[in-house]
Amino acid sequence: MPFVIDARRTQRAIFGGVKAIVLDGFGGPEVLKLKEVPDPVVGPDEVEITVRATAVNRADLIQRMGAYPAPPDVPPDIPGLELAGEVSAIGARVKNLAKGDRVFGLVGGGAYAEKVRAHAETMVKIPDGLSYTDAASLPEATITAYDAMITQGGLCAGEWVLISAVASGVGTAAVQIARAIGARTIGTSRTKEKLAPAIALGLDHGLAVTDATFADAVREATKGRGADVILELVGGAYVAEDLQAAAHQGRIILVGLTGGAHGELNLGVILRKRITLRGTALRSRPLAEKIAAALLLERNIVPLIARGLIKPCVHAVLPLRDVAEAHTRVAANEGVGKFVLEVSS
Repeated sequence: MPFVIDARRTQRAIFGGVKAIVLDGFGGPEVLKLKEVPDPVVGPDEVEITVRATAVNRADLIQRMGAYPAPPDVPPDIPGLELAGEVSAIGARVKNLAKGDRVFGLVGGGAYAEKVRAHAETMVKIPDGLSYTDAASLPEATITAYDAMITQGGLCAGEWVLISAVASGVGTAAVQIARAIGARTIGTSRTKEKLAPAIALGLDHGLAVTDATFADAVREATKGRGADVILELVGGAYVAEDLQAAAHQGRIILVGLTGGAHGELNLGVILRKRITLRGTALRSRPLAEKIAAALLLERNIVPLIARGLIKPCVHAVLPLRDVAEAHTRVAANEGVGKFVLEVSS
């Protein structure tokens, strides 16, 4: 057999390269292209992770459309905010992880790729028995829900929490976290069909909402009290209704804006009820706060996962090459829970 040089393979061996989903401009799902990109260069406090699975988040769709630029320390054209994989290289100062460790966590971007670099202290070891696809569905949803409801909202046992878009990834995580700490839950969804899986996860009251009107039903469910904490994942007109649904000294944590970034609020209600209205985001936080979020995952959430009190809620698993289909289905509000992308085996 004649000796044949594969120029493409030789070039990859010399220069390095991994497959990734790259934004070929901004626009619809068609701009998501599978390409070869350089291997990540790991700093002294970083690890290289061979990504086994990642998940699609609303932020990825917004970035794809050009409205949510990546932070300066991550690839500007490779989406992906969460991952599960295996540590394949470590920086000189890394102490908490070793090559071969199974890890999951959040990154500022770049997770739609075979390999990614991350600060070692932002990654957490995956609990035994949890698959990569299940693990990839958990970091963004569970950290967002726990941080918003409990760390910032102060949700306690016996209190009521209202969760909008309860069938979403964050919504399904929030139901389970609230139940685990002994709080009571009310969730909204645009269809009755999506409420049933949330009820199976422990949702106490489900409300089908088509016109951003739910305050009366919330007060009825809470015997006139209202919701102590509101996890607002929709925004828009929902926020004005949240004010009516909130209990005295209620805490509203605004996380998402799928329903719009504008709304008319009755400020008098905020004063009269002494309501706290607070916005939150994870991606734009400084490194120290991202490390704190990883500690929250490790110390507060992983034990709940290990005990079976938080279970992955995965609607579909698709190969990385089918990312455009996943984006289309997420944009259409299809299913309950997360869309996971298998990256490498």
